[in-house]
Amino acid sequence: MDFRLSEEQEALRSSVREFAREVVAPVIGEHYEKHTFPYEVVRQMGKMGLFGLPFAEEHGGMGGDYFALCLALEELARVDSSVAITLEAAVSLGAMPIYRFGTDEQKAQWLPRLLSGEALAAFGLTEPGTGSDAGGTQTRAVLDGDEWVINGSKAFITNSGTDITALVTVTAVTGTRPDGSKELSTIIVPSGTPGFTVAPAYSKVGWNASDTHELTFDDCRVPAANLLGERGRGFAQFLRILDEGRIAIAALAVGLAQGCVDESIKYAKERQAFGQPIGNYQAIQFKIADMEMKAHTARLAYYDAAARMLDGEPFKRQAAIAKLHASTVAVDNAREATQIHGGYGFMNEYPVARFWRDSKILEIGEGTSEVQRMIIARDLGM
Repeated sequence: MDFRLSEEQEALRSSVREFAREVVAPVIGEHYEKHTFPYEVVRQMGKMGLFGLPFAEEHGGMGGDYFALCLALEELARVDSSVAITLEAAVSLGAMPIYRFGTDEQKAQWLPRLLSGEALAAFGLTEPGTGSDAGGTQTRAVLDGDEWVINGSKAFITNSGTDITALVTVTAVTGTRPDGSKELSTIIVPSGTPGFTVAPAYSKVGWNASDTHELTFDDCRVPAANLLGERGRGFAQFLRILDEGRIAIAALAVGLAQGCVDESIKYAKERQAFGQPIGNYQAIQFKIADMEMKAHTARLAYYDAAARMLDGEPFKRQAAIAKLHASTVAVDNAREATQIHGGYGFMNEYPVARFWRDSKILEIGEGTSEVQRMIIARDLGM
């Protein structure tokens, strides 16, 4: 068992780390304060090939794997989570469903632009009244001739309203199964389709430089050929996508947790109190040591989940463990980093204030902490 990275993986991590520090860090504070989307950063990530990391070259990807994406997400989140979640959602929730379940025609139509970062895609799963109960989906799609007619709404959808958003993959009830349960399917809805409305951006606590909207569908018509995957397999499809996405969110959470360590060490060496740097005091040293311990163990958890996934082994439980632990660690480290910074930690000019505001959503998005515990317990046979 060897958790050391290969030369190629180290090169990727180093290049993304340099990009995050030299390109993202200088501009993200202003975007965050103004609640604006960092298009120039996204364009440069596209040129680096980050949107195509885990996809085959035949579709315009970089020929890497899901672990490569996780390494990139960790390094981006080490500086800023808005940029990291933009990449995570664009890849694991936007392009991946089409890559996993799309027809050859759908892949040819959408993947080249998505994998280059020229366009973004979103995944419309969560609804205003369902939250974690994805099986309670109320959005409906009825087949009328050669078109799907979609009615309903979605909430908290990332990357759904940017100027470069090309499509949203929507989960909808498309019928009733023989046992009386809902038949769920996924359907591609291109941006600009009549009847598809993107509400104004949410006012959020964190992730203020990312794009999040509520979506409504009012007799929205798309071709029958826009069905993604097999009809009635939507539930199984998005469960697979969410299992993979939890590993990516864990990597993002680890990045935020490690960024808290980075900023705390820097501040503790500079800040003077009672005649010496506060880093000389054991109280501060122990806080930072505990933060590093937590970030390290969370990293090992997502490494393990990613390795199992890539080896074709069952990974649902390990992905839930990684997401649950890493998100908890991110919140803990953000709180401690803010405490170490004292009053300055409450000022938005310091990155830890942004980390603190961004951390809480990691315990909610892509499956709450309570849902992760349910998954773990069920996988243990309870």
